Amino acid sequence: MTLNLKKLMVTLLMAVLALILMFPFLWMISASFKISADLFTYPIDWIPATWNIDNYKGVWGGDYNFTLYYWNNIKITLFTVIGSLLTSSLAGFAFAKLNFKGRDALFLLYLGTMIIPSQVLLVPRFIVFDHMGLINSHWAIILPGIFTVFGTFLMRQFFTTIPNELLEAGRVDGAGYWRTYWQICLPLTKPALVSLLILSFTWHWNEYENPLIFLRDENLYTLPLGLTNFVDENGTNYPLMMAASVSSLVPLIVLVASLQKWFVEGVASSGLKG
Repeated sequence: MTLNLKKLMVTLLMAVLALILMFPFLWMISASFKISADLFTYPIDWIPATWNIDNYKGVWGGDYNFTLYYWNNIKITLFTVIGSLLTSSLAGFAFAKLNFKGRDALFLLYLGTMIIPSQVLLVPRFIVFDHMGLINSHWAIILPGIFTVFGTFLMRQFFTTIPNELLEAGRVDGAGYWRTYWQICLPLTKPALVSLLILSFTWHWNEYENPLIFLRDENLYTLPLGLTNFVDENGTNYPLMMAASVSSLVPLIVLVASLQKWFVEGVASSGLKG
């Protein structure tokens, strides 16, 4: 079997698997334009007989406060992502390029905290935030997300690929640590920053557990919590829920589609490829 034939078979296999994985998403889009009576017909009508755009009108213009949930999600995600990019890049630069006593041991200790399940920290975090008066505020969601062990690891791996000669040349020109980080190293880490941006945005955009625990006021709810409003004592309004789900996925699709090239390059060059 020639190499080209092997590549063709692998490509076809990946295409089939990708299509299978796309079925739930395609069904969700189709269901968002259907009425309840046509939703669970078998075999599946992938193209609705009647396109019902009232589902989207009901989501955005109804009594579900979907626009408010959307804004809350955008605000929390943007603050968290920007903060995590800053802290992760600074910590990654320090662990990769600054020589100080106990650097490697401290990094391994910090990396070891990844084995602690996040659920274990919920109770102590709740107690701390309660004493700080942050319960029922978006800061209870934003602050923990700004500091990410995985982000630090990702940026550290990428910073180690930058030649030390560039830093030495900067020092010869009188650049300090901050200028070396900001003007020399950081512009070279765009693929890693984009990778972290996409991963962090996806995690926090879809986060459900922390908002469920720390937010009490419905006006502070995020999209994952807001989707529960489509379930009441009379059942689940699946067409509206599907329309809301499709609407909530639009930013993720746009972000990944526009930054996919940099994401692949960042994962490949940071030592995370499997």
